[in-house]
Amino acid sequence: MLEPFRVTIDIRTDDLDINGHVRGPAYLAYADHARWECVWAAGVDPLALKAGNLGPVNLETTIRFRRELRARARIDVLTRFSWDSGKVSLAVQEFVTPDGVVVAEVESLSGLLDLERRRLVEDPGRHWRQYAARPEVLGLT
Repeated sequence: MLEPFRVTIDIRTDDLDINGHVRGPAYLAYADHARWECVWAAGVDPLALKAGNLGPVNLETTIRFRRELRARARIDVLTRFSWDSGKVSLAVQEFVTPDGVVVAEVESLSGLLDLERRRLVEDPGRHWRQYAARPEVLGLT
């Protein structure tokens, strides 16, 4: 199994709630940022996807909070994708401190939307593979 894609994020004070914890929407922004960094690292040009009438869409996202995450912390977001031949893929992301503690997990069920037909395409991994210079970064072989 491939190593997950890793992005390091420094927690900013404007990402905190009144209790001094990272707000839920900030976790979603971190996860989204890490997924796009992974896509770019795979060599996918988002404009080429759009030119091909394809657009990624999130269908469902779940956050599991495991430990407190506070200001000025540094975390790594580890991203793995899993693919099947249906219409959806799953991104599983772990938010990990430098000493290896998992502070949160985010799972995102996604698809690729045919922007003309406004329907999800079958086998999104096949499409991502066509646009990726390094599909292995996305867990595609």
